[in-house]
Amino acid sequence: MVKEYNLSVSKSNVRLDKYIAEQIPDLSRTRIKELIKSKNILVNNHLEKVSYKVNLEDQIKVTVPPKELLNVKPENIPLDIIYEDNDVIVVNKPQGMVVHPAAGHPDHTLVNALLYHTRDLASSPEGFRPGIVHRIDKDTSGLLMIAKNAKARESLEHQLATKTNKRLYLAIVHGNFGEESGTIDAPIGRNPHDRKKMGVVETGKEAITHFKVLEQFKNYSLIQCQLETGRTHQIRVHLSYIGHPVAGDPLYGPRKTLNGNGQFLHAQVLGFKHPSSGKWLEFEIDPPKIFKERLAELRKEK
Repeated sequence: MVKEYNLSVSKSNVRLDKYIAEQIPDLSRTRIKELIKSKNILVNNHLEKVSYKVNLEDQIKVTVPPKELLNVKPENIPLDIIYEDNDVIVVNKPQGMVVHPAAGHPDHTLVNALLYHTRDLASSPEGFRPGIVHRIDKDTSGLLMIAKNAKARESLEHQLATKTNKRLYLAIVHGNFGEESGTIDAPIGRNPHDRKKMGVVETGKEAITHFKVLEQFKNYSLIQCQLETGRTHQIRVHLSYIGHPVAGDPLYGPRKTLNGNGQFLHAQVLGFKHPSSGKWLEFEIDPPKIFKERLAELRKEK
């Protein structure tokens, strides 16, 4: 069923998407941007940009078409849920699971499992990733936050954009370090020579990774990484760039590496402000069995 809203502007100099979000709480700003792009929002019967500043007595017409049915099927796949309430879910994603459907991975994803667990997931403009506000790679394990409604999605996405949430990763990497900590500030974009890869390129987007060395072994090190930005493959690209690729990484690391099921990278700590209460929530989860086994072996060799 199509929904229509007719709004009379009561205050000026506010961005169009922000004003509509204030007046229609059921619509996230992400959804509003999509509606503007698809010409379903008119100001005084004219199309305006998202950044348009509304004026007193502007007339805004918002048309919300019915949501497209997800072509993603719920699947009874076990989930390791660390926390859940009416707004958010925190899940420990296993290594080997893709976060959402995409070309080559139409099913058996985290989203398929989430849809079986609950239908209360924030809608996404694309339809195939309800609830997903950030991702980790297929063979990276660990914590993800899931939005169950539009308000939660907007809050969590805002925290990611303003770098106010907390994301710490554990990684076993090749080589030893001469320093105890460091910061990698290098822009990341699509690798011009291999479209399957990302890389450090001048035209890339800002990417900042902080790292701390926790232990050093023969030919390997255990480090903790903190993301300041969230680019595709960021930690893997940055560590390879400084000569310390993640062990087991089939895309950015050497062939001779630790035996495992992909890169030894684990999203260990996740912290954020709760979308409704504003209370700080922080979670920590141990790495998977194979990660701990290889770590124990390295400690013995040391």
